[in-house]
Amino acid sequence: MAIIKKICIKVMLFAIIFTSIISVNIASVSAEEDTLSLNAEAAILIDADTGQVLYEKNADEMLGVASMSKMMTEYLVLEAINKNKISWDQEVLIDKYVHDLSGAPNLSNVGLTDGETYTVKELFEAMAVYSGNGATVALAQLLGSSEANYIKLMNKKAKELGLKDYYFVNSSGLNNEDLLGQIPAGGPTDENLMSARSTALLAYSLLKDFPEILKTTSIEKLQFKDGRTYPNFNWMLPGLTFGYNGVDGLKTGSTDFAGSCCTITAKKNGQRVISIVMKCKSKEARFQETQKVLNYAFSNFSKKQVSKANSIIKSKKTVPVLKGKTDKVKIAAKSKIDIIVGKNNSEKYQLKFVPDKKKFDKKGNLTAPVKKGEKVGTAILVDSQGKKISFIDEKGLSTTQTVVVTTQKVEKANIFVLFFRSIKEKF
Repeated sequence: MAIIKKICIKVMLFAIIFTSIISVNIASVSAEEDTLSLNAEAAILIDADTGQVLYEKNADEMLGVASMSKMMTEYLVLEAINKNKISWDQEVLIDKYVHDLSGAPNLSNVGLTDGETYTVKELFEAMAVYSGNGATVALAQLLGSSEANYIKLMNKKAKELGLKDYYFVNSSGLNNEDLLGQIPAGGPTDENLMSARSTALLAYSLLKDFPEILKTTSIEKLQFKDGRTYPNFNWMLPGLTFGYNGVDGLKTGSTDFAGSCCTITAKKNGQRVISIVMKCKSKEARFQETQKVLNYAFSNFSKKQVSKANSIIKSKKTVPVLKGKTDKVKIAAKSKIDIIVGKNNSEKYQLKFVPDKKKFDKKGNLTAPVKKGEKVGTAILVDSQGKKISFIDEKGLSTTQTVVVTTQKVEKANIFVLFFRSIKEKF
């Protein structure tokens, strides 16, 4: 009798831990499953609203990031403006080094004059639209008093944002050998490095925290105070060479070491995505490869509700209760779960019930009394191997899980019922 009872308890405990299998098409493609055959060293595609990873290729390798690292300066400038530390109309005095750098041949620049002042807005637009290296250094000097000090701010913010793979040696993303001897950090030929995943997290954070950045990055042609017109290097903006409907940002980059890379964001039918491609063979190739990624995103993925609010978990409708008028109580997933699903991905995922250890005893039982609507655990969406859905930011995991609550109350049985129940269990 004791052996049978132990077996029953083990079965009951196992039943508490796992729940209903739901067949859904989740958007997640590993590097080993490079269905796009991209001509890029690394790439990643994420949903801009949730950060859910939809596609990745070699996403964790540290590579040259070139001018895509300017997204960090965009973030820090916008943050400083938001905190009233600087203002858009604040004037910045240009020194000889920034003047010389802004006129260096074969580098992307908007010419800046030694001893002349430019507003933060003018420098910001020169950096974001035409990737002005001199303008970026001028902003770095403003925020950090020197570019060397500014690198510390970059590293600090990277850590705060949760970036894992990064190495910053300057604000512009140039190779240090192009900085006219004014090296703020690193060795004489070092460059900024980031993984595609960390670059995507930076872009995701920039759009989440400062969506107004798109007002600047969507400018096709910049009319600068010197009277010249500077075209946006993002040739995927509608109307430009590789114009793509819905594109309104974000940043390109190119050096001999990094190759050609770009971070592109686009929005169609209410869905915004962020694409990163790194180390392509040419400036044209980075946009051609990004076009593949965006086509893949908008033709294959959409948001779908896979769990309704207050829905019963089919294979785990109840959990056992001790000392109650009834020996079990019904449970349900409290909130709906929306995820990005792929049309052609047949991977089966499951909703896993994770009991609240404080609520259950070691044998997996609740103890009466139990209130209606009482939280007893969490339902988490996982893949067929028990792995969680991939997100660029761990906070995104909250979108694929929900609280599990009881849907009825169970009162404690009176002393006589408990007494006779105990006698019955012995026999």
